[in-house]
Amino acid sequence: MAEGSGISTAKDAADHALILAFGRLQGAANRLEYMLGRALEEECGISHLMFEVLLILGRAGEPGLSMRSLAQEQVLTTGGATRLVDRMEAAGLVERTEAPGDRRGRLVRLTPAGEETAVRASRIHLENIKRFFLAPLPPQDRERFAEDLRILSHSARELLPRLP
Repeated sequence: MAEGSGISTAKDAADHALILAFGRLQGAANRLEYMLGRALEEECGISHLMFEVLLILGRAGEPGLSMRSLAQEQVLTTGGATRLVDRMEAAGLVERTEAPGDRRGRLVRLTPAGEETAVRASRIHLENIKRFFLAPLPPQDRERFAEDLRILSHSARELLPRLP
């Protein structure tokens, strides 16, 4: 136990302001993930993880991304990324192509249907973000909160080990 932590019992731990704050962040993220992910499934027939992959590939543009890069972006194992891309390919959202200059390498990119799905899903997702993520916050705090989340996300990404 760290000196000065003020934690000497389970109750102290459960009531610690920082532990409570982090728990609230996790709880809010989990509930928002559920609500917004469900809306994507109901309205567009894709999971939230598939939607994130569509966004990553949309951001990457042509010629696409390697499976390894895609796995690193989504914090997936390469096997998990392969299974996800297999499902997305079967749904017609992505395609695998040869990597320029690398006969063995394969890249993943959006199909026209994937592009269309990304746009449609993004419009729905944006409205739900405004409704469930931003609307409860005081208007004067929204921009700072979004910036703080960006900082936390980038910091956490930098701490993760890179896939071999």
